[in-house]
Amino acid sequence: MSIAFVVTHPPINFRLRHWRDSSLLYRSARCQAANPHTPSHIARPQVSASAGGGRAVVRAPPPPLLPPRFRFLLPLISAISGALLVLFALLLVLAPSPLDVNNLYQRRHSSTFDVAVDDDAVAARLTVFRVPSGGGRLDRDIWSSRNSKFYYGCSNGTKKFPNVDEITRPNRYLAIATSGGLNQQRTGITDAVVAARILNASLVVPKLDQKSFWKDASNFSEIFDVDWFISFLSKDVKIIKQLPRKGGNMWTPSTMRVPRKCSERCYQNRVLPVLLKRHAIQLNKFDYRLSNRLNTDLQKLRCRVNYHALKFTDPIQKMAKKLVQQMRLRSKHYIALHLRYEPDMLAFSGCYYGGGDKERKELGAIRKRWKTLHISNPDKPRRHGRCPLTPEEVGLMLRALGYGSDVHIYVASGEVYGGEETLAPLKALFPNFYSKETIAPKEELEPFYSFSSRMAALDFIVCDEIFTSFICCRRYFGHKPTIRPNAKKLYRLFLSKENMTWGAFASNVRTYQRGFMGEPNEVRPGRGGFHENPYTCICEDSQAKAKRDVGPRKYGRSSNKTGKDEVEFDAQNVEDDPEGPDTDEDEYQSAPLDNDLFNRRGVDYDVVNSEEPELEEMLSD
Repeated sequence: MSIAFVVTHPPINFRLRHWRDSSLLYRSARCQAANPHTPSHIARPQVSASAGGGRAVVRAPPPPLLPPRFRFLLPLISAISGALLVLFALLLVLAPSPLDVNNLYQRRHSSTFDVAVDDDAVAARLTVFRVPSGGGRLDRDIWSSRNSKFYYGCSNGTKKFPNVDEITRPNRYLAIATSGGLNQQRTGITDAVVAARILNASLVVPKLDQKSFWKDASNFSEIFDVDWFISFLSKDVKIIKQLPRKGGNMWTPSTMRVPRKCSERCYQNRVLPVLLKRHAIQLNKFDYRLSNRLNTDLQKLRCRVNYHALKFTDPIQKMAKKLVQQMRLRSKHYIALHLRYEPDMLAFSGCYYGGGDKERKELGAIRKRWKTLHISNPDKPRRHGRCPLTPEEVGLMLRALGYGSDVHIYVASGEVYGGEETLAPLKALFPNFYSKETIAPKEELEPFYSFSSRMAALDFIVCDEIFTSFICCRRYFGHKPTIRPNAKKLYRLFLSKENMTWGAFASNVRTYQRGFMGEPNEVRPGRGGFHENPYTCICEDSQAKAKRDVGPRKYGRSSNKTGKDEVEFDAQNVEDDPEGPDTDEDEYQSAPLDNDLFNRRGVDYDVVNSEEPELEEMLSD
């Protein structure tokens, strides 16, 4: 017979026995089970035999839970345990779910413009990228510029610059045929005046491009005031409206082309010998055919042409003035936005925006007009910052820079690729969205509709108010704030935006845009295209700046109060110059066809690289 000990719960009175006594009793019970002669005063364990007679079960009472002196604590322990159970149940019912915690974090941080560094790790786990409606609270006025009033345009020639009568030679006539859109043609006209001065020749009023993609039949006098053009430059270059007759017949000049960025010596070595022989020559596809590096007087002549001699005709100026007035009636401040998202721009860039076969087919058909253009990797231009930002990306950039949904937007563009579907995200971010077609009566725009250059001239004037790709004019006339997207770095940021908080995204945008906000001294003198950075023609008011530097500082560590009609951004330190060194070609080479389309700086501000031409410069070849 085998014996097994089974511990059963004893009665209450047994639990309250003294611990020591019960322990002795338990050991005695074990002894009695083994020794039948155990004294009777010691309690014996209960022994029962199994039904089969094979084993007996001895049940011995276990030791008590508490000694007698702690018995009074049992009710207190029971009450505390019950209260804890009730409290735990309430916490389970009332505590928020993880999704609610996430939403709370979003609400707390989405309305702030800056995010602490310590929040980045938490944000990566808890926060979804969400664009706020407001621009956030900044430590600066986004509509004013603290440094612009210390710089001004200065383009008068020096005393060493001879009068036109002293240098112009008879029987030397230079004609040019421009190429591209309005901005590109302005550059060609400006450089043509300087080229005529270098060659000591008379300039024939330039011919505008009437055969390119834009197909505008306008001539010079229908866009620019030709009489003003001739008279304003009368002391610099002799300009005539047409070639004189030769033997009673129309004189047809010889045609030729010059390399890109042709220097002064290049013109003297390559063009002058032909001019001396033929007496009249026409330089075709004349765009960006003059070096960025010329002597001071020739550079200032460039500025006199571009900023003073090229004045739009009265009909264009009157219509543009109405557009500006309409925008001013809607808001004191507005952003004029040049998207550069036209089909021809995208086609030439070779960029791909995820539109599938439809996009490849449509842009590929346009791309065929450039027979030598080959696109092997459509993703490469975007990675290198050579593609225009999408309208949605432009909207996100502006919001990150502090412009809220209440800001008024004027879009100065031609046909946007994708139409309203492409513009929808930008309009959602900025509902106050206008163009010349939406703010001007149709009958007033009717005379301009069929002429792309005249329509572009309207935008040129409206864009001179706040935000434009026509950087040169805005630098010359008071350094008005002009935002140029740092497309190379922004592209990578847009790809990863869903994995960060809005605060982190906005902070990165502001960091990447340093040196791309149109402030004085952002670009070192001599770097970039002169039509964008006319450094020779921008002078500093040193006395006014000295007074500012020694005066009381009431508005921060290094700032001062400015007018309300300007946009403020911190000037970029020259060590963080976005430009690389200028790389004009010598007289026997043409410029490289590399390009930074929208950024138009070639590199971001902390990388040194060579200058790259802008998109319009490439479109002509």
